[in-house]
Amino acid sequence: MKYPITLDALEVLDAIDRKGSFAAAANELFRVPSAISYTVQKLEQDLDVVLFRKEGRKAVLTEAGKVLLEQGREILEATERLAIAAKKTHSGWEPVFNIAIDTILDFDFIYPLIAKFYEVLPDIEINIYEEVLGGSQEAITGNRADLVIGTGVFPTPNQGIRYQEIRQVEWIFTVAPGHPLSQAPLPLSRQLIEQHRFIVIRDSSRNQAPQSHRVFSKRPVLSVPSMSEKINALSAGLGAGFLPAHRIRHLLEQGLLVSLPVEDAIPVDHLHIAWKTSNKGKVLRWFIEQLSRHEFV
Repeated sequence: MKYPITLDALEVLDAIDRKGSFAAAANELFRVPSAISYTVQKLEQDLDVVLFRKEGRKAVLTEAGKVLLEQGREILEATERLAIAAKKTHSGWEPVFNIAIDTILDFDFIYPLIAKFYEVLPDIEINIYEEVLGGSQEAITGNRADLVIGTGVFPTPNQGIRYQEIRQVEWIFTVAPGHPLSQAPLPLSRQLIEQHRFIVIRDSSRNQAPQSHRVFSKRPVLSVPSMSEKINALSAGLGAGFLPAHRIRHLLEQGLLVSLPVEDAIPVDHLHIAWKTSNKGKVLRWFIEQLSRHEFV
């Protein structure tokens, strides 16, 4: 089916509405008034509606005209965005850029970087996602993200993915001040820890078996969606668990959480940014460069 509404007709309607007359619209669009009149008349005939009425010398939209132009302007704006996206893609700048950040990191670091990026290219669409454990790895292999921040390295290195270490993470066994383990003999044994509920974060993997790290308990766990919520649940005394030291220093200093030594040492984690080597986009290069210089604390 061929529709009579064209981008040219929408541009004409938009110009008439903004300028108030056919003559003024013709002047803006560098056309003769008769061409403007013909475009409107043909559209009215094809749609079998009246789009404008005369009020003195001014052309005013009818209700049907208002509906057509309101949604037509959305089409014109989308067309302009599409053209800009095509030009950016041609020049090497990705029109849309997806960033996955592992929940182990606080998101505060990314917003100043994005603000800095917007000073260069404010029209790029940026999407930020939170991922957990295997979901961070899956985000890059499954093309959900162009860049993953805070992931570990695959047990078997995945061909076509580049890793760059950005920081190390120390894990601390933590409970609320009133938790029974806070009064137990130190260092805590695995046998003692196993008697208490652990709080864990749900793996955000969609296509692979969920992972679980640093869980000693044999009791049913309390599962939460993010590191922020795990910290909240631990602070509320709902269980025990390991937390990254950099996320809870202020809570330890304020006495809202208690750090307890354990017999089984937990190795330091190495966090990375990861991206596909086949991605040559300039937005990706920009963020890699900035993150390479960023000091994570």
